[in-house]
Amino acid sequence: MSYNLGFIGGGNMSTAIFQGILRNGDHPASKIWVSGPHLENLLHWKELGANITNKNGDIYSTCDMIFLGVKPQFLSNAISDCYNTLPLNMPPKKVLFVSILAGTNIEQLHKALSILPGEKQVVRTLPNTPMAVGAGACLYTPDNTVTEEQCRKIEMLLSGCGVCERVAEHLIGSLGSLIGCGPAFMYIAIEALADGTVKQGAPRALAMRLAAQMVMGSGKMVLGNTKHPGLLKDEVCSPGGSTICGVTALEQGKFRATLINAIEAAVLRTKEMEKK
Repeated sequence: MSYNLGFIGGGNMSTAIFQGILRNGDHPASKIWVSGPHLENLLHWKELGANITNKNGDIYSTCDMIFLGVKPQFLSNAISDCYNTLPLNMPPKKVLFVSILAGTNIEQLHKALSILPGEKQVVRTLPNTPMAVGAGACLYTPDNTVTEEQCRKIEMLLSGCGVCERVAEHLIGSLGSLIGCGPAFMYIAIEALADGTVKQGAPRALAMRLAAQMVMGSGKMVLGNTKHPGLLKDEVCSPGGSTICGVTALEQGKFRATLINAIEAAVLRTKEMEKK
């Protein structure tokens, strides 16, 4: 790879993507730069071979592709700092920005980046936290100036963190809420299933570990099978057996409706954020 890759913001999600890139061996750490206000918080990047700085302008002047990893409410300040710390007489350049900001659309990103000199391309992404363990999901949508080659490059970089899917921007709200908020819903389910098992006398650590393994295995069954999840459920439910009794309890507790409502609430909140 001949280009320099940058990160403005070195928080948890940026770190997960960085570690996935290193795990895949797709880009050398020596050609990766990261900026943040406190260098001491970036030492784990430096230990893995990346270059660190507290000036966002260093990232813009040095890198050809830049991941935007700040919180949405800090985007304007981050770009202002980028502009204010640019080297004097820096020649115009083309930079591809890859945003991981929730609730910030392509139009808003271009508006925020407009103060920077040169040509800016934008790809909006929505990753989830399981990317930190290489089992995540990430959606992305490019603006109309981004080439297919650039899209393939982004997919390659993100493939070390899990599945990467290109979607139309109007689907980011619904699908993004599924993959972005869904892990929290599953953590609650894992905790509750473990609690129920502990209530029946099992050791907590073992119950938690097996609950997590069971959820992971169930997901793999769906991904590796052409059967509908409803049919896979039916295959576990013997007539008059334990599973169908448990399924009945879930239906009585409106388990499906609650999950549907959870996704809807998350999507509505995402739409509210995009309007601000």
